[in-house]
Amino acid sequence: MQKVYNGEHIEGRVFTHDLKIKTVQNQASANFGKEFIAGTLDVAVDEAGLNVIQTHFTYVTPTTSTGKTNATFSELKRIIDSGKTWLTSGKDEATKVKIDNTTLAVNDFYTQDDQLVSVMQNEGGFVTIVNDICDEIERNTFKADIVITGVTRVEKDEEKNIPEDYVVVKGNIFNFRNAIFPVEFRVENVGGMKYFEDLDASNANPVFTQVWGRINSNTIKVVRTEESAFGEDSVQSFERKVKKWVITGTKKVPYDFGDEKVLTEEELKKATQDREVYLADIKKRRDEYQASKSSTSAPAQVAAPSAPANKGGFTF
Repeated sequence: MQKVYNGEHIEGRVFTHDLKIKTVQNQASANFGKEFIAGTLDVAVDEAGLNVIQTHFTYVTPTTSTGKTNATFSELKRIIDSGKTWLTSGKDEATKVKIDNTTLAVNDFYTQDDQLVSVMQNEGGFVTIVNDICDEIERNTFKADIVITGVTRVEKDEEKNIPEDYVVVKGNIFNFRNAIFPVEFRVENVGGMKYFEDLDASNANPVFTQVWGRINSNTIKVVRTEESAFGEDSVQSFERKVKKWVITGTKKVPYDFGDEKVLTEEELKKATQDREVYLADIKKRRDEYQASKSSTSAPAQVAAPSAPANKGGFTF
């Protein structure tokens, strides 16, 4: 299997953040009591402050695995201690940053009715505080190797706030551990829509290629009006976040899927099986957590004097 690519570049002004310096609380961990930084960093990548991209940082330590100073920890700490945000200090005073080697990832979780939800998000990367930022067109880019398993056209629908046709490219990409996960990219260019539809990609006929494009994360204000038989109409407005990864280009010739130097069917099958095991573990831990909450919150039951005390407990 070839080394797969999954990378993003985010650059702009710090819009807001909830970064915090924490300490490892697990007493069984070799890192117990040691500092790390976790939280989210929201960066406005346009001049109007409308395209705000969030990056998640889960565990950033003061030093790297080789013992050297971790520059990203230092830069995030500067943002925490003295950085300025667009929301609190305005656009002109906001700290400028660039984040390289950010990767596209998913946050997997199960709902109360056992439905799997996989939310695409930006994860980690090397953070640098800068004096100047690059051209706007280069501030929110991504590139990834993808196994395409489906292409669906979405038709224009003004009532649903869909102003133009677009195509959804579904498939799977890999993280740095070669773990696979599902993604959905969008194609809005007319020629691009036709190209991907003509691939005839499916689960039975996957296409392995590389795509690139831009990340857009905008807040859309939606206004709904219900006419009244008399007097004032009922007007409701709300905002919703729309995140999309828009493909603007792709390799001219897809990879040779099936070649052992590229990616074989067996490797793809193994990666898919590994993901199923991973998801089963997530669901198991979710179920155990829910059961523990029910156990601790349930009122104690007192047996009748003539009845023997109940023994046993939950079986997982």
